[in-house]
Amino acid sequence: MPKLKTNRSAAKRFKKTGKGKIKRYKAYKSHILTKKTTKRKRNLRKGTLVSDADAKRINKLIPY
Repeated sequence: MPKLKTNRSAAKRFKKTGKGKIKRYKAYKSHILTKKTTKRKRNLRKGTLVSDADAKRINKLIPY
């Protein structure tokens, strides 16, 4: 069976943790930051885990 190709755009957005879960970064942090509160911007900095419903699809995009 041939090797699977990694989806390069997904590889830049997601990382696998040591236990195999998928880490992602939050949206809405790129522009129009003046109207967002400091607290909101600070919370957007933190990474979070992908939901179980989406994890199966993303695993196919980043197999390694």
